[in-house]
Amino acid sequence: MKKFLSALAALVMTLPLLCVPKANAVNFTLKKPLQSESVILINRDTDTVINEKNADIRQMPGPLVNIMTAVVVLENCANINQEIIIDDTVYSDLIFDTEYPDDVRTAEIYNGDVLTVTDLLYAMMLTSSMEASQTLAYYVGGSNVDNFVDVMNRKADELGLENTHFTNPTGLYDENQYTTARDMAKLTEYALNVSIFEQIATTYEYKPSVPNQENHKDFNEWTWKHSNEMMNPESSDYYNAAKGIKTANLEQAGRNIVTLASKDGNNYLAVLMKSPISDENGNMIYSHIDDATTLFDWAFTHISYQVLLADTAEVGELPVELADGNDYVLARPAKEVSILWYDEIDVAVVNKYDVKWYKKSLYAPVKKGEPLGEVTLRYNGEELGTVELVAVSDVKRSSSKYNFFAVKQFKDSKWFKTAFIVSFTLCAVYILMCIYSWLVYKNKKKEDDARRRAARKRMNPNND
Repeated sequence: MKKFLSALAALVMTLPLLCVPKANAVNFTLKKPLQSESVILINRDTDTVINEKNADIRQMPGPLVNIMTAVVVLENCANINQEIIIDDTVYSDLIFDTEYPDDVRTAEIYNGDVLTVTDLLYAMMLTSSMEASQTLAYYVGGSNVDNFVDVMNRKADELGLENTHFTNPTGLYDENQYTTARDMAKLTEYALNVSIFEQIATTYEYKPSVPNQENHKDFNEWTWKHSNEMMNPESSDYYNAAKGIKTANLEQAGRNIVTLASKDGNNYLAVLMKSPISDENGNMIYSHIDDATTLFDWAFTHISYQVLLADTAEVGELPVELADGNDYVLARPAKEVSILWYDEIDVAVVNKYDVKWYKKSLYAPVKKGEPLGEVTLRYNGEELGTVELVAVSDVKRSSSKYNFFAVKQFKDSKWFKTAFIVSFTLCAVYILMCIYSWLVYKNKKKEDDARRRAARKRMNPNND
């Protein structure tokens, strides 16, 4: 128990918040309707959502929760080769007392069997074995399944699964256990990067590593096969490009599947939830498999990379002042814009001219490749991406235009105004000083003249 709690604390403290990166998406519509209520199809090469339907509606996951069960086991079990002696009291109540016995999946695991953690992971992921999932949760949870479920929910929070909550590690019916197609896709993308998860979840057939001859006399017949019939070469549902990962059936919530498919270098992840279990006549149907096949066929046939905006396209122009020659510069994308696109939709319908310029006009010189603005591409109101616009060519500056502009600019500048005011002030001061000097001179001359007249009178008194 102490070891488990220590591992839990380390997990919470050291791991960063993770989520599947979200790329700009275009939800292309399929011509053939899907029976599953919630759907999401993601191109794994670009993390791009190609198709979705009710991807954020909460659904009951059923044994899809085993994906999270496997993640928690793989991240918290120090030795996955550890052998465990099966104690059926850990899970017997679940198997025999459930309200929905048709939801129970077993792998012929009996009391006293000796299986490794890895064996149990295969049993759980391939067959949805209740014995395996409950035993793993009990073992890794320090003999307490509730502790294990707490870690499952902590991990869900860490991964940003906002519409997911777990109440058990088996997937048995519980109205408080829910997830969405989008959250399940995020979880699966994360799980595929956890050591040996993909190997386990995409294996079609597995035989336990420990013979257990006492309970299984013919050990060679004790083999687990993946419940995803898309992997079964002998099934009519066989799909050569498909791999794993998990199927889930609940009487109250329908059929679910999470599966991969790869073809011609293209890799897809599909999540389909709440597909009907039977038709109107009560006959069993497997439309979740049909839907997955439809999605993959459609994607591999019709979805490919197409250029929405070439890096040579002239998107617009900006006026350039003081130019030697053309008084404008053309703008082009800094890089080509390519996207996974549905071949039955003409790329010409994409709005390529939602342009935002950094400046309304420019002054020469302008260098080729100089950033000018950006253009946002949209389709049916959905934003596809934004790319920077740059100058197509150099624009040289005209010397004569620049000189005239410089003079004009100086005349209109604050420095010119300041110089004018200072010069005017100095001139005014000079003029005032001149006037003052002249007045002083005039007054002094008058005084001198008066003194001379007074002196003459004193010298010639008879002249009056």
